Amino acid sequence: MLPGLGFNEIVILGILALVVLGPKDLPLLLRKLGRWTAKLRGMAQEFRSGFDELARQAELDELRREVDALRRTTQLGDIRSEITKPLPTLDDYAGVKKTPAPAPKPIEALAAAHEAPAPPKPKVEAPPMPARGPSGARVPTPSDNPSPAAPTSPLLRGAP
Repeated sequence: MLPGLGFNEIVILGILALVVLGPKDLPLLLRKLGRWTAKLRGMAQEFRSGFDELARQAELDELRREVDALRRTTQLGDIRSEITKPLPTLDDYAGVKKTPAPAPKPIEALAAAHEAPAPPKPKVEAPPMPARGPSGARVPTPSDNPSPAAPTSPLLRGAP
């Protein structure tokens, strides 16, 4: 309401208006005062909405300028090249670089095709591992027996 006016001051102003204007004209004056207040509030609301509309319009104009600038700078060739780019593989994400094998020269390729294949290499087998028991101790196998050229028993040595 009115700044700096308390309840006591408003009551004093009401009694003063009643004495000066009289009981017959006071309601008419209050009605006119209410209409003026409503008109002032309506004009303030219209001003505020007009100001908000101008702000929105300025914002829309700025957005239109930005969209136009983007349309001018963006070319369809750039978009097309981005779309047709090959997708990265897991190796690309992991950072592993594959080096492509060098392509053979045509003369070398023809010479390699006419050469005879190399003979296959013989297979070399590894010696068998000694047998171990559950405790890890070595288990004797038939290959552990001494050769027949050196008999160890007196009967086999040809003793008399």
